[in-house]
This record gives sequence, structure tokens and C-alpha cells, in this order.
Amino acid sequence: MRLLTLAAALLAAGTALLAAPTGHAEERVWRHGSSLMGEPKYPKDFPHFAYVNPQAPKGGTLRMAATGTFDSFNPVIIKGNPVYGLGQVYETLMTSALDEASTEYGEIAEALTWPADFSSVTYRLNPKARWHDGKPITPDDVIWSFQAQKENNPRVSAYYRHVVKAEKSGEREVTFTFDAPGNRELPQIVGQLMVLPKHWWEGTGPDGKKRSITETTLEPPLGSGPYRVKRFETGRSITYERVKDWWGANEPANIGMNNFDEIRYEYFRDDSVSLEAFKGDVYDLRIESSAKNWATAYDVPPRADGRLALEILPSRGLGIMQAFVPNLRRAKFADPKVRLALSYAFDFEGTNRALFFGQYKRIASFFQPTELASSGVPQGRELEILMEAEKAGPVPREAFEKPFSNPTAPDQNAARTNLREALRLFAEAGWVAKNGKLVSQKTGEPFTVEYLIDSPAFERVAVRWAEDLAKIGVTMTIRNVDSAQYENRVRQFDFDLVTDVWAQSLSPGNEQLYYWGSAAADQDGSRNTPGIRDKAVDFVISKIIYAHDRDELVAATHALDRILLWNHYVIPAWGMDGNRVARWNRFGHPDLTLTLSPASAIPTLWWWDAAAAAKTGVQK
Repeated sequence: MRLLTLAAALLAAGTALLAAPTGHAEERVWRHGSSLMGEPKYPKDFPHFAYVNPQAPKGGTLRMAATGTFDSFNPVIIKGNPVYGLGQVYETLMTSALDEASTEYGEIAEALTWPADFSSVTYRLNPKARWHDGKPITPDDVIWSFQAQKENNPRVSAYYRHVVKAEKSGEREVTFTFDAPGNRELPQIVGQLMVLPKHWWEGTGPDGKKRSITETTLEPPLGSGPYRVKRFETGRSITYERVKDWWGANEPANIGMNNFDEIRYEYFRDDSVSLEAFKGDVYDLRIESSAKNWATAYDVPPRADGRLALEILPSRGLGIMQAFVPNLRRAKFADPKVRLALSYAFDFEGTNRALFFGQYKRIASFFQPTELASSGVPQGRELEILMEAEKAGPVPREAFEKPFSNPTAPDQNAARTNLREALRLFAEAGWVAKNGKLVSQKTGEPFTVEYLIDSPAFERVAVRWAEDLAKIGVTMTIRNVDSAQYENRVRQFDFDLVTDVWAQSLSPGNEQLYYWGSAAADQDGSRNTPGIRDKAVDFVISKIIYAHDRDELVAATHALDRILLWNHYVIPAWGMDGNRVARWNRFGHPDLTLTLSPASAIPTLWWWDAAAAAKTGVQK
């Protein structure tokens, strides 16, 4: 599941009767929370999450940064560049706990129920839930939101592909019906639905024109969340203000959160300018993605005197694959030998030493570093699933015989050996050296690669890689475009090679269809960036979605990991088990080690520390 899943949960108040698919009456059990990992940790009457500071002070301003620009407040359509931070304006039916894997508690919905066969789910709305204009959130809002997003956003459509109907089933109830029973994750996926105000979107704006969910807009939206838009400069900055009389402020899942009076995002054209702005106190907090910056760019007086702090927040709850992604929709990348050859030509160890100060390790799993990452040779149920998958489509023999590993080059001799291996693989795939260039044996067409980027951060890496590829006759060009053009080209799959990142929860499920499923390969804007069309992959994804217990889920995920890795659908890049955070020392936060992903607690769990801020100086 997403950012990000359902077995048993604790009883919530009330029971009723629901007609079961067999025609027999089935007693409804209302639940205050749901979990795919057993029962929720927190009981029905819990006061607040254990990881928050329930006495966190309210006040102050947090300034953060975004890269690129924005031209829309519409969070649904893929057209345009939506402004950053809209998630603070809108609420979902349920909200995730940060100290439990794949567990949700009531937000707009106060309770949920589902039949024993998981053929549907019913949500009961919280009677306190209100839009910022004071109107109640209704079942009609939920139904309209589901339909509008499914019809107008390919990603949402793919995510909710198994949810076929939403209808009002009570005064404050909405029932979602699924296309088949047995998908235990679907009730929780529905809980992640962002709810929009039907009456606002179907109304008329201040310009006298009827609003449309199908168009971009710069009219500040009506929401139901803890923040609303206060002011903005198109493409440059956006400021959100805390809603002082927010209906959800005293709900258990929100205690100790949303503490800043204002949150502002400043937009910068590129990361270099953004970094200098941070050091100049233009904004307060920065997630640092560059190893070079972390090692060299923060040796400034404010750090020496304690006004600027650096820390690494550990991450335990997410699997991460960051990779170079060749576009399989283009014939030259269709052969896995070609993709493996490109991996052999990428000298990660040399790059890590020269550019990253040895801070990274190369990623070797789509679910690294969690228990879902495959290791060793497949055994037991995992082996059985691989053998079943082979009946649906080809599975590389290596997936059965050995653990996956990336090519390594601890020294220059090994790097040269790897280039020779890359040439051998290219030759087996039908590409031969001619006049210093690698060309197709059939057509004589040279093998070229355009690496599309929207930030100079990867350019240094690409230059080294291009130099090594040139040694074997491959021409790599680096195309740096603005963020809007980049988004459009990737959305339309108009690229040779890009970099992408996939985050994985501890309970993967239906989102895997959207990541790797064949049906998503040609859906504009889908997360199947490589364009994978693989019947064995589709089969194993179905085993994940319909897993009967945790053991089978883990076994099926291991099998998926092996098939994806050994087909070399991506060229794994690098990562580290944590997030680097640089911040001006004006803030407090609870013990973030109590959460699965401390970085995801920014800015929700943080607060303004007046005493520390006084020592740091007034925000500029």
C-alpha cells in the first residue's frame, strides 16, 4: 500500500445486519481501526498516539522548500503542476499510524465494517466532520470524490480498479463494492480516499464561472483539513494557515499534531539555489539528498555556533528502490542482456568514492532493507510460487538458483573487466562494435541513450557513466529540462532513460499492479515507468493481493522481487538507511525513534520552540 492495508481489528460501537453474498444475514462488526498485521495497537478509546507530544505548543511558522513551480490547486487531475502541501488541506476517510505497519484509524470516518468475504466495505462518517465553510461532510461528498478521482486520474483509477461501486447505505454511511471477494487489502485502500467538497467543485467561482474538477485552477480550495490556503504567489510560494476551529483538532488521531500556525513553501528553480537560500535563512528545514552537500556544504558559522543543526533520521518502515529506468517500450531496451550490460558499465563503487564520500550502498532489492527483500535461494512457499508463476510466463533461471547481486568494481581492473562483460552482453543481444561505435547487426543503427533529468544532482553521475559507456561505443547524452517538461515527458513515457524511486510499505498489495502490472504499462502517468509487461509478474502480484496470511504475503513478495531483479527491468542505483535533515534550530519534536519513518513526521509532529528560536534569531 502507499505512502501508504485487513485482518481482524477491535470492536467499535454498534452492530447491524448486512446481507451476505450467500443471501444469509451477517452481523456487522463496526471497527474503529483496521490492520493487515493483526489487530490495531490502539484500542477504541485511545487518547492519542504514543509517539506524539500531546502538550506540543501551537504557534510559529515553518518555512520549507520545493523545487520547480506550480500552476494549479487541483489535486485530482494530472494536468498542470499542483502546489505542494495540499495534503494538509484535505482529509481522507482514515489516517495511518506512524508506529504500526499498515494500520489505519478513523479520520473523516469514525468506523468501518466489512463482510467475512471482503466483498465490500462500509464507512460510517464522523458527525463532527466539516468543511471549512461549516457544512458537514456527507456520503454524497465521498461518493462524488471517489467517482471524480477514478474518472480523471489514471493513478487513482489503477489503485481503485477493483472498487466498482460506491453508494449511500445509511444516513452517514457509504458502501464500496468490490469486483470480487477475497481481496483483504481493499477495505483499507478505500480508507485512503481523499474526500473533496462536491458542493464547492460543482459551484461557481468568484469569477462567475462554474468550477470543473477536470481543469486546473488557482482558486484557493475549500478543504476539511487542519490547514487552509492563506496567501500565495503563483509559481513562487504558498502559505497555509492553521484552522483554529478545525473540527478534527481534538480527535485522538490528531492530538499533538499540526502545531504550526503557518507553513510556507518557497519554490526554487534548482537545488543549488535552494541550498544557498537555506544557508541564508530563507527557509528553515531541508531534507538533504546530496552526499556531497552533506559532507561539504554546511561548514558555515550558524552550524558552528549551534543555530543550524544536522541530523540523520533513521528509516525502518519503508522499502526503497531508486534506479535508472530504461524505457522497455523502445526496442533497443527490450533484451534483458542490454539492460544488464548497462548495469555492468555503471561503476558504482568508483562513483561512490569520487562523488558520494562513500556514504551510500548499492540497492539490491525492490524492498530493501525490509524483511520483504529476497535473499539466499528460494525455498518452501516462495519456491512454489515461482514455479506456479513460470506456468504463466517465463521466469529467469537465476531466480531459482541464486540470490541477486549487482556487478561490482572494487578497483579499476574490475571496472575494466566489467566493461568487457558489458560488450559481451551487447554482442549476445545483437550489437557489435563498428568504427568505434556500437551498432545493431541487423540495421546498423548506433546504440544511443538520452538520459532525461530535471535537476543537476544526477548530472555528475551521468557524466562518469557516459564516459565509461563511450569506451565501449555507446553514446549517452544528458538532457536537463525544466520540471514541467520533465513531468510531461515521463507521464507520456517519452524518454530513453530516467531515474525513479519506488517506496514500499511493509504490507505490499494492490499498488503493485500500478507499479509493475502489464495493464499499467501504457497508462499515462502510471508508476510502471519501465513499461513492464510480464505475465509471471502479473501472476505473482495476484498472489500478493490475495495472500491468506503474512507468511504467504512475504513469500509472494520475495518471489516478485526475484523476478523483477533477474529480468533487469531497472538498473539499481544507491541509497542509505535514513534521511539527512538540516534545520535552523527553532523547533522541537518528539522521540522520532518511536515511528517507523521519522522523516514522514515532518512537519506534522514538530512544533515551534520559542526558547530555541530566540537564540537562533528572527526568521528572515
